[in-house]
Amino acid sequence: MQNRRIFFLVFIVAILLLIPLIAMQFTSEVNWMLSDFVVAGVLLLGTGLMCELAIRKIKNVKARVAICLGLLAVLLLIWAELAVGVFGTPLGGS
Repeated sequence: MQNRRIFFLVFIVAILLLIPLIAMQFTSEVNWMLSDFVVAGVLLLGTGLMCELAIRKIKNVKARVAICLGLLAVLLLIWAELAVGVFGTPLGGS
């Protein structure tokens, strides 16, 4: 059962990464390089695996939900910074 969740997680990450890959075939507005796919894959898979670890190790349901929501918030903040430079770091995409 637990290994199925990890397989499902990897499958979902692959599907999410296919979206920009397919979009690149039809428009020039989406222009990802290999490094963009690698970073997105690491962020998505890393967040998913950390949530999976929290689900497996933490017994309190409220704590699990809080940790997973916190991880999701961190993922979104990092993604926004890399995409448009919300915080003005040198890693910003704009």
